Amino acid sequence: MLRPIASRISHSFSRDFRRFLASRAYTDPSNSNSPAVTTTPTNITVKQRNELDSALRIDQAGEIAANAIYHGQHFILGRDPVAGPLIKEMWEQEKKHIEVMDKLQVQHNIRPTILTPIARVAGFGLGAVTALMGKEAAMACTEAVETVIGEHYNDQLKEMESLPSDNPSVPLLREVVEEFRDDELEHLEIAVVNHAQRAPAHALLSSFIGAGCKIAIELCRRV
Repeated sequence: MLRPIASRISHSFSRDFRRFLASRAYTDPSNSNSPAVTTTPTNITVKQRNELDSALRIDQAGEIAANAIYHGQHFILGRDPVAGPLIKEMWEQEKKHIEVMDKLQVQHNIRPTILTPIARVAGFGLGAVTALMGKEAAMACTEAVETVIGEHYNDQLKEMESLPSDNPSVPLLREVVEEFRDDELEHLEIAVVNHAQRAPAHALLSSFIGAGCKIAIELCRRV
């Protein structure tokens, strides 16, 4: 039952990632033969620009942390015949997510958060520690993280409704955020099906991780 879910995730993202790269969302400004970069719309308020900056900064940091979490989990559980392949599948997808976010960060000239090194270290540590607690705890970690991230992407989609749609970058941003949200919710589904709620002290663990994610989002929003 689970392998088809993971396969759908991989196939869906590969299709949409190719579409993203083909959309001219990002090109190399140093290449004179490259088409013009689709940039941030200029007909937005200072408040909207600041909100867009913080949104992309948070998203980039979140994908960096997610990569690190799955790296840490795979470091511990990579040889597990059930959890290993699932974690690997989700991790590969997160690698593609961060590749897109890095391109968007350059395209829109967004300052990355200064907390990036902390996100990498803390993410790897969280993934490794929960994996050491067992497969169920690792899945509980995924469940908690993806719940917060899914809600965060939903909030972003609502905020983006106020942005003008006459610039090609705005519909593209909405499409990317919506796609990433759906991917993260697929990860949440996989975690639940793989007995995340059987983890020791599941409620406490989930609350702790979820609260940490929300704090991290607010910190990245500011710095």
